[in-house]
Amino acid sequence: MMRILLVLLMLLLTACGGGQAVAPIGNYGYTSKAKVKSSPSKAPSSYKVRKGDTLYSISWRYGMDYKSLAKINNIRSPYKIYIGQKLRFKSTKKYQKTTKKKTSTRKKVTTNKTVKKTKSAARPANQSVAWRWPTKGKIISTYSKSAAGRKGIDIAGKSGQQVVSAAAGKVVYSGNGLARYGNLLIIKHNDVYLSAYAHNKALLVKDGQYVKAGQKIATLGRTGTQRDQLHFEIRRNGKPIDPMQFLPKR
Repeated sequence: MMRILLVLLMLLLTACGGGQAVAPIGNYGYTSKAKVKSSPSKAPSSYKVRKGDTLYSISWRYGMDYKSLAKINNIRSPYKIYIGQKLRFKSTKKYQKTTKKKTSTRKKVTTNKTVKKTKSAARPANQSVAWRWPTKGKIISTYSKSAAGRKGIDIAGKSGQQVVSAAAGKVVYSGNGLARYGNLLIIKHNDVYLSAYAHNKALLVKDGQYVKAGQKIATLGRTGTQRDQLHFEIRRNGKPIDPMQFLPKR
């Protein structure tokens, strides 16, 4: 009788579990939608430069304008940094006072004519970017100002298809040191605009290399993500903006 009861108990447990051991369903390394982020991280009080870092990649990681980061740390163009160097993300009080003094002195010396010339000289460089599509494929995710992880567009494609530079410029980062971006390229087009190309299978250009608009710079892949796609971003003065406002209509 005891044996029959044990058999019935086992059958009952199997029916409740559907005949299989129940395990939680995973989502490829992400625990929840709230934790899926490819948006800029919060900047620490200081950062120690590591191998492969550039001023541009560090400022990109924390959603800052590279010019602001350079100014805070007294780094001049061409913005070279070295391994082990400590970067600050906020100005010290002493630095702020010095800046104010210098600004007030400049105001007395600088005439209105000089200011007008500076502004007019900057306009052509900042407006001369002629954008093009970085690769072929269907858009599977669009830009969102509020949603985390949607600071650009995602374009689906086949593994190995070409990725081209969306405009002429200089490669300021080529590597895989930024989490969730995989193999990443960042291109500087002028003092205002930068563009980024993430999840590449292979990177075909190096830091410091100048590229033409439409030049092949990478092959499409899935590094740092779950499917073959290109994540494309445009940033203006360090802030993400909607690439669809700049790309030509298809």
